[in-house]
Amino acid sequence: MSSREPRPLGQGALDRMTRILARRNIDPATFTAPDDEPDQALRATLLTRVPPRYRDAVADHPQVLAWVREVARQAAAPNPGARRQITTGPSLLMAGVVGAGKTHQAYGAVRALVRDGITVRWRATSAADLYADLRPRPGADSERALAAVSRCPLLIIDDLGAAKPSEWVEEVTYRIINHRYNHLLPTLVTTNLAIRDLRAYLGDRVSSRLAQMTTRVEFEPTDRRRVRTA
Repeated sequence: MSSREPRPLGQGALDRMTRILARRNIDPATFTAPDDEPDQALRATLLTRVPPRYRDAVADHPQVLAWVREVARQAAAPNPGARRQITTGPSLLMAGVVGAGKTHQAYGAVRALVRDGITVRWRATSAADLYADLRPRPGADSERALAAVSRCPLLIIDDLGAAKPSEWVEEVTYRIINHRYNHLLPTLVTTNLAIRDLRAYLGDRVSSRLAQMTTRVEFEPTDRRRVRTA
C-alpha cells in the first residue's frame, strides 16, 4: 500500500469549503479547525478574505516584519493544545503616496501571521466602506456593527482620510480607535495624508491616540502602480 504526499487544495475545493462553512454560519476568518486537520487547509481557509489582487502579497518592509514578529510573540493559546490566537499587540500607521505599497504590506502581514501558525480573526476595510457600513439606516444595527469592528482582534483600515470629513466621521473614528487604544488591539492603518493633515482631518482626540498606539512607517514617494504600467 503506497502513501502519497498531501496535495494543496485547489481553488474549487476552497470555494466548496467556504460555501459549507457559510451554510453552517461559520465565519471563515474566525474558523478554528480540529487539531487533526492539516495546517495547510486551515491556513487556506483563514485567507479566503484576502482580495485576489493581494493573495500573493508578501510583507518585506523591515518595520512591518518587526510588527508581525511582535504580534506573533504576544499571541496565546486559549487552552492547552489549541492554536495560538492574536490577543494584544502593537499597531502601525503606514503613510505614503497613492500606490506606494501600503495595502500590499498590510495584507502581506496577515499572510505572514497565518503562515506562522497564528489563528487570525481579522477584518480589512477601506475607511470609506467602513463609514458606509456604519452609517445609521433602517433595518441595520449600526451600534452592533461598530462594536464588532472595534473589538476585532486584528483590524486593517485602508485609506484613512480619503472619506469626506464630518463630525459624524470624526466621532465614529474616535470610538473605534479609542476602544482599540484602550484594549491594545493590533491595528494596521494606511493613509495618504501627511501627519499635519491627518490631525486636521481626525481631530486631536484621535490623532493623539494614534500617535501613541502606532509606529509610523514611511513609504518611498513612488506610485508603484504607475511605474509598473509605464
